[in-house]
Amino acid sequence: MTGFLSDRAVLAFEGQDRITFLQGLVSNDVTLVSQGHALWSAVLTPQGRWLSEFFLYEDTTQETPRLLMDCPAEHAETLTKRLSRFRLRADVRILTTDFRVITGPDGTSPPPHSISSPDPRTEQAGWRALITPDCDIMGETPQAYLIRRLSLGLPDWTDFEAEKTLALEANMDVLHGVSFSKGCYMGQELTARTHYRAVLKRRILPITGPSTAFSTPGPILLNGKDVGELRSHHATTALALLRREAWSSDALTLNGETVQVVWPNWFPAELRPQSTQEETPSP
Repeated sequence: MTGFLSDRAVLAFEGQDRITFLQGLVSNDVTLVSQGHALWSAVLTPQGRWLSEFFLYEDTTQETPRLLMDCPAEHAETLTKRLSRFRLRADVRILTTDFRVITGPDGTSPPPHSISSPDPRTEQAGWRALITPDCDIMGETPQAYLIRRLSLGLPDWTDFEAEKTLALEANMDVLHGVSFSKGCYMGQELTARTHYRAVLKRRILPITGPSTAFSTPGPILLNGKDVGELRSHHATTALALLRREAWSSDALTLNGETVQVVWPNWFPAELRPQSTQEETPSP
């Protein structure tokens, strides 16, 4: 394994109020972060729209414990500025770091001196780790990670649209990225209402088809009607934002080719259309 995710950056949150500070701002329960147990979460707009996703780790390698945020590199500066607006008198400092993010599949192990955790989204997702630039043990390449996450049907920040995608549309409710038992946080009202009323109209789901279907961007059609948008893709697998009426159809087309939804094993059976059969993307 020889690589790291160059599109990720790592921020550090220091100070006595680091946990309570983030608890009121992000979608998941920050109190659940512990050594060796990372948390997937997001910052939403007050209207419940996605701004950025990230993984939180506990770092006990320093004299004073701190939280580390593995986030999209493109969002690091914006996240720092946006979250700093809410700091007020809280004892918290947001710092940049030189950590690198590496990943690996089940059956492999992170470097022994890294800050690591199983990927919290699903048991099949392998592990994530933070390493310093001088570490000579790397993880899988970005291409290998892309292929693996698509085979598992896992969305990434590149599959979301800032200020448009709902947390539940990104499957953060079924991939352990949202807490429905913690107190209020930014965007909580719409997220909770959508969850409890079961009114979600779209989700990002894995699809499969001939590689020519994914060769160029285009709408996903059902009987000539636009029902979806292509997102990450490689070879014959992809993710797509699909309207509910497309979830159980075998007549979806993209660029003139037939494509179909493949239900990952982490997706709850009770949330699938009744007419579908359980299918799991091959790793």
